[in-house]
This record gives sequence, structure tokens and C-alpha cells, in this order.
Amino acid sequence: MAKFRLFVFILLGILMVASCEKDDICIEGDTPLLVIEFYDISDTTELKSVTALRVVGEGQSTTVNTISDRSDLNTITLPLKTDEDETTFLLISDSASDESGAETGNIDTVTFNYERIEDFASRACGFVISYSNLSANVQTDSEPWIADIEVVISNFTNSDSTHVKIFH
Repeated sequence: MAKFRLFVFILLGILMVASCEKDDICIEGDTPLLVIEFYDISDTTELKSVTALRVVGEGQSTTVNTISDRSDLNTITLPLKTDEDETTFLLISDSASDESGAETGNIDTVTFNYERIEDFASRACGFVISYSNLSANVQTDSEPWIADIEVVISNFTNSDSTHVKIFH
């Protein structure tokens, strides 16, 4: 009887070890961020920082957390919605607040349209989204700071390259 118990114990131990999976750590990929670079409209090959840039998602009350708020930047990365085929951002140049806390910067609205492609990466990572057919539309006010926008890469699976150029 003792040999039978030992055999069952060893068999259960082997089954438990064999059923284990590697740790649930996601190293296989992630949904890419949209990479935007800002260029000088006078010399379209020259990067040009936007002064005191603030980026807010449409309908949001807080700034995008992938960039430093009110910084002088020539490159930013923005998260696109993974549950919709359109994302809109308010890009604010020379962002500042008046004494009542209201925004005083120059606001232009940029809408990105795209198709989402879901790919199951793993149990740890879940679904990873890649984007295709990216297009951009700028809605400016009476004093626009964005002169033009160009989609450089319309299909992307990573954040390694510039996807969009904005000229100002």
C-alpha cells in the first residue's frame, strides 16, 4: 500500500509539473503608438519643435500621458483607440492657462481614421492591434498653427518609425 501511495504521489507531481505553462509575461508585442514628427513648413526636411505643446484626446479632461505636457517637442507618440476606427486629438500650440484656468493656446483638431487588425499574441498579451489605411484630417480654427499633414506610413505594427508628419 505504501508503494501505491508513493506511485500516486509521484504521478500527481509529474502531472502538476507537466501542466504548468511559462510565466504569464507579455514579451511578444504590444499595440503600437502613433509616431508623429513636426516639421518646418518653410523647409519640409527640417524638424521643428512645437512650443508648449499640449495634447488632449477629444472628450477627455486630462492630457495624453505618453508625452510631457506643455513641452517643446518635435516628436510625439499617441495612443489610438483600439475599440473604434477613429481617434481625435486636440493639439494645442503655445499652451497656457489664464487666471481662471482656461486654455489660452492655439488649438487645432486632428482626426485619425484607420482600420484595426486584431491579432491574438498569447494568453499573457491577449490581442495586439495593428493599424492599416491610416488617414488624417485637420480641422483648424481662424488662426491655424498646423499648415499641412502627411501620412508617411499608413499600415503599421510597431512604433519604430514616423507614421505622420505635421508641418507648421
